[in-house]
Amino acid sequence: MEEPVAEGARVVDPFGHQPGGPSPPGGLLDVLNVAAVVVDAGGRIVLWSPHAEQLFGYSAREALGQYAGRLLVDPEHLNLVMELFDEVMRSGRPWVGVFPVRVKDGSIRRIEFRNMRLQDDRHNLYALALATDQATLRQVETDLALSDKLIDQSPIGLAVLDTDLRYVMVNSALERINGRSAAEHLGRHVHEVLVFVDATAVEAAMRQVLASGVPLIDMYEIDLRNRGIAWSTSYYRLEDTAGHVLGVAVSVVDVTERHRAAVEAAGARRRLAMVAEATVRIGTTLDLQRTARELAEVVVPDLADLATVDVLEEILTNGRAEPQAGHPARFRALAVVSAYPTEAIGAADPVDEVVTYEADRLATRCVTSAAPILVEHVEGAALHDIARDAGAASHLAGAGVHSYLAVPLIARGEVLGVLCMVRARNPTPFDGEDLVLATELAARAAVCVDNARLYRNERNTALTLQRSLLPQPPPYRPGLKIAYRYLPAGAGNEVGGDWFDVIPLADGKTALVVGDVMGSGIAAAATMGQLRTATSTLATLDLDPDEVLRHLDDIAAGLSRPFVTCVYAVCDPARGQCRISTAGHLPPVFVPADGVAELVDIPPGAPLGVGGVDFTTVTLPLTRDSLLVLYTDGLVETRNDPIHQRLDTLRRLLDGPRRPLEETCDVLLHALRPPDGSDDVVLLVADLRPCPSERPPASG
Repeated sequence: MEEPVAEGARVVDPFGHQPGGPSPPGGLLDVLNVAAVVVDAGGRIVLWSPHAEQLFGYSAREALGQYAGRLLVDPEHLNLVMELFDEVMRSGRPWVGVFPVRVKDGSIRRIEFRNMRLQDDRHNLYALALATDQATLRQVETDLALSDKLIDQSPIGLAVLDTDLRYVMVNSALERINGRSAAEHLGRHVHEVLVFVDATAVEAAMRQVLASGVPLIDMYEIDLRNRGIAWSTSYYRLEDTAGHVLGVAVSVVDVTERHRAAVEAAGARRRLAMVAEATVRIGTTLDLQRTARELAEVVVPDLADLATVDVLEEILTNGRAEPQAGHPARFRALAVVSAYPTEAIGAADPVDEVVTYEADRLATRCVTSAAPILVEHVEGAALHDIARDAGAASHLAGAGVHSYLAVPLIARGEVLGVLCMVRARNPTPFDGEDLVLATELAARAAVCVDNARLYRNERNTALTLQRSLLPQPPPYRPGLKIAYRYLPAGAGNEVGGDWFDVIPLADGKTALVVGDVMGSGIAAAATMGQLRTATSTLATLDLDPDEVLRHLDDIAAGLSRPFVTCVYAVCDPARGQCRISTAGHLPPVFVPADGVAELVDIPPGAPLGVGGVDFTTVTLPLTRDSLLVLYTDGLVETRNDPIHQRLDTLRRLLDGPRRPLEETCDVLLHALRPPDGSDDVVLLVADLRPCPSERPPASG
């Protein structure tokens, strides 16, 4: 009694069951509990299915052979049933409807019937009744209708795929999301439909769900055509009531607004992080070039592929700059930083060189207008405006530069220079948010750049003043050879007040002076100049070293920077002696010609300017080729090493075979001066020898 199938036709099960194979239990018929009853032409029951027993309560033994009307129909409805039965048997037309039936427990149930006439090969007629409980059927119909409406009208995209990951159902919302009709989905694999997302990753996720049965919830997918569009996708394994795997259900929700909000929040966090990083990284020293490089390193590679920092040359040379529209600008390049090797570096100005940019160049317009300039999409004509010349423009084009941003460096109301950035490998052009971030970074960095500039100017002034006050190479002195070094503090540190002097005295004597004014900068250099002048004047009075220091102590007390350490030595070759006194200074090193280097045992005294402290003079005997080494604390003091260890190292370096004086200076500086060069260093090495033949005759 099966429905015939046309020759060549193919029966397709959307969930992959084999045609003609047994259906698994737990299907829809089991849910409906459809009962089958066959009645002969006389009305007797000749077939009673197990579901009929469940539906009506009578076993097959109790039902077979009984008149169906008497067994199942209340007497008041019997005549109507007989009429309907006769109509079906006579006309052969099926009858469909609901009829009240009396079940075994005596209760009445409304049953949905499908009645039809059957005929066997002997032309005997039978009636087949398919029956199910009306309430159950209506509930299923309601559920199906509700599900159908929910699926069809839901704003959430819904789909069902079989175990081969072919679409078997999609709703209207998913048609809109994917931009394809249901017909373009059904029977096709995911990768044949979803060409605008990573279909490989989607199929992998579906297979994982099919294998494990564990749902994957809220998986983000970004539209590869427009990365501003995003969906949240969830995958669930579908099973029938018997636990057989049917396929995968997919729900897709448009979360573009949430995605954009997340992207904006991430961008805000990135901007805050870069500003915080800039606060920490920029301005770690007062070195101008290093500060500029720190700014460039903050923006590369997160904001730009390549960044340059250029300062107006007039700011560095004159302390002021007034860039005017329509006039060229002269820049000194301070930093060039790239995220990777690129031809664009050839377009950047060499560091520490001065280059003139014409008035129409964007860097010039940026400083003259004191406003940022954004070129989102750099085209051929724009390259000319960015580059300093045609050669630089060619380098930019060869590197693939496609976006440009220039931001002025403004500090204390004055334009100092410009931060220029380009993008080449980064495909996203600069936008308004990048401009805001770059402006914030430039504003913070500009103050650090200006501080470094002001410090450099002051340091150069102090260094010039100090060097002008230091002595020129001393003239020949009898019984004395001199070598000396003066090294100012490193570029990131202020110049101090260290000095030395070699002062010719009467009777062939020579005064050797090394001092250190506490503090740094122009004020320290000025104080040093005053004390040097005072020392030279006092030395001409032929006073003992302790008396000279006592007078200097009184003078220093009246200066703005009163605390000064000093060592004062008078070499007298005629008498074969050297007399030394110190004021809070580190002890000199004395090396006899045939002995071992020793620190001079002398009371250190107090720094000049303290007042009321006595100074002591000690006398050293001179032998041929005696060596006296005077120095300032910048040579031996460090933050981590005890001073006695450093002094011992100095002493040991002077032991052993005698070197030429210039070589001795180089060896000591190389071995002892700290790498950071954080303090000035003065080193004075004197080769002393007695000269009795040159002693003038004694008076009266």
